Amino acid sequence: MTDARYTTLPQWPNAYPASGASATLKLVNEDFIVTELPLQLPSGEGEHVWLDIEKNGANTAFVAQQLAGAAGVEARDVGYAGLKDRYAVTRQWFSIHLPKGETPDLTQLRHPEFAVLSQSRHLKKLRPGDLQGNRFRIVLRDVIGDRGAIEANLKAVASHGVPNYFGAQRFGHDGGNVEQGRAMLAREIRVRNPKKKGIYLSAARSFVFNELLALRILQGLWGKTLPGDVLDEAGRPTGPLWGRGRVITTDQAQALENGVAERHATLCEGLEHAGLNQERRALVASPVAMSWEWPHDDQLVLAFSLPAGNYATSLVNEILLATEPERHEENEPAAIE
Repeated sequence: MTDARYTTLPQWPNAYPASGASATLKLVNEDFIVTELPLQLPSGEGEHVWLDIEKNGANTAFVAQQLAGAAGVEARDVGYAGLKDRYAVTRQWFSIHLPKGETPDLTQLRHPEFAVLSQSRHLKKLRPGDLQGNRFRIVLRDVIGDRGAIEANLKAVASHGVPNYFGAQRFGHDGGNVEQGRAMLAREIRVRNPKKKGIYLSAARSFVFNELLALRILQGLWGKTLPGDVLDEAGRPTGPLWGRGRVITTDQAQALENGVAERHATLCEGLEHAGLNQERRALVASPVAMSWEWPHDDQLVLAFSLPAGNYATSLVNEILLATEPERHEENEPAAIE
């Protein structure tokens, strides 16, 4: 069995030629604006109170804790569809299970890092993944480089999409969640906390997917369909989210996936025994209604929507090298999806 260690994240390849340009991302929270696109809106009746919330400088889990305290319920009674980054201005829905008694007016709740814009009742709790996607408005500052090369990549991304990599925030600081996941799956460490266990399993699974996608790009297969590929509803090839169950690819596609599984045997065999069922994820992320403008010579503003589970940072990385201000907080559960 291959027993690789995962002490640093690899530099996964881009689909398009590097523009050679650089910029600063998230200099201020207002440079990264995310609006959640819900699957449905509250009906006006039911056991759950849905809240439309705008937050600035707070992560999703923190807001959920504050809502639970204000409503006098347990943390498990608060739901949300997806995690949103702390260092951004984001708008998303939360739900609180309040089946009995008077409905508190949580629009009156005051907090410096978030505001409740509206509330209404609904029949169901919000659960992870209960969203169509997200709309982004991103300001890139201090842009340095050839505008022609940047524009070429912008047009390529708008027309053909980007590699659907999981973003760096999925893997923790310096990619440490992958190594923790390996050690857990190899039974070198025991993780009792269910939340941490879930984070490590997710990191390991996402890492294997990124490795398969990177291999296809390195082999010149970006934008191509292989014999034996499994396609999604949009006709795009998919890659494995590893777990138990029969491998459904065949021919060349299956050989490629089996090769990645052999290289990361500890992760893949561990994921099979961890109770996760094998799933598929599109290899291409296709932005919707993408536009851009140059309000200043050194400032680029992007606007686009992505389906749930796709990362805006993966799109930005195909255009130029974006650097964020150095900020790291232990156990920050940041993820834009």
